[in-house]
Amino acid sequence: MALTDEQLGRYSRHITLKEIGVRGQKKLLSSSVLIIGAGGLGSPAAMYLAAAGVGTIGIADSDKVELSNLQRQIIHTTSDIGKAKVTSAEETINALNPDVNVKTYEIKVDSTNILGLIDGYDFIIDGTDNFAAKFLINDACVLAKKPFSHAGILRFTGQLMTYVPDISPCYRCIFEAPPPKDAVPSCREAGVIGAMAGIIGTMQALEAIKYLTGQGEMLTGYLLTFDGLTNEWRKIKLPNKVKYCAVCGEHPTITVPTDFEEKECELCKE
Repeated sequence: MALTDEQLGRYSRHITLKEIGVRGQKKLLSSSVLIIGAGGLGSPAAMYLAAAGVGTIGIADSDKVELSNLQRQIIHTTSDIGKAKVTSAEETINALNPDVNVKTYEIKVDSTNILGLIDGYDFIIDGTDNFAAKFLINDACVLAKKPFSHAGILRFTGQLMTYVPDISPCYRCIFEAPPPKDAVPSCREAGVIGAMAGIIGTMQALEAIKYLTGQGEMLTGYLLTFDGLTNEWRKIKLPNKVKYCAVCGEHPTITVPTDFEEKECELCKE
C-alpha cells in the first residue's frame, strides 16, 4: 500500500519521525482500536487516534450527549446535545480525517456482548467512568488476550496503565476487586477538572500508537499518576503478574466475563 500525496502531506510530521516514518504510518492506517466510552477520556483519545490515521476506530457507548458533558467531552459540541454520543463522535472523526473507518456501537457494554465487541480489534481503550465497566473490560481483554489501556480521572487527578497479554499484570492483579458501592465518589458527585480528561485520554491514545507501531516504552508493569494541582507525575512500578489473580493467575476463578453488581459499603451504612 503506497501512501497518496494527500496522506504524505497529512501525516508528514509522523513520517519525519524516525520512529514512525512511512512504515509506521502504514501500520497505523491498517490498525484498529476500539474505544469503550465516548466521554471525557474517550473523546480526546478518539480525536488523536483519528488525527494519527488509525484506519479503523470503533466507538461503543449507549448514552446521549448532555449539556454537562461539554465541559470535558471535546468530541461533542452544543449542537450535538440530545444526539447519540457514538453518532456525534463519528461525525467529528469523519470531519477530521476521511481516512478513518468509524464503527459505532450504540449499546451498553456487558458480559453478553463484550467478547464479540472486542474481537477483531488490535487495541482496546477503556474510557469508562465506573468500576463495574473497568473490571468487565479487564477480564474480557485478559480472557481474549487483547491489549488495553486503563485510565481513570477524578477531581484534579488521573491515572493510567497498559495491559499487554503475557507481559504485564492486569488491572485485577493490582486492584483485585471493585470497591463497595459509594466507597469512592463518582465524577458526577466529586467533580473533575475538564483538562484532566484531555491529559489522561491523550496519554491513552499515545499508548495505543506506541503499541501499534512497536515503538517506545509502554506503561506495561507501571501505574502512571498525575496530580494536576501540584503538577506531580508518579510512575509506580507494579508487581509482576500476580499468581493468585482471579482472571490471569495460576488458578483463575474467572473464566468468562461477568457483570459486577455493586455491594453496599458497610462503612457507609454507619
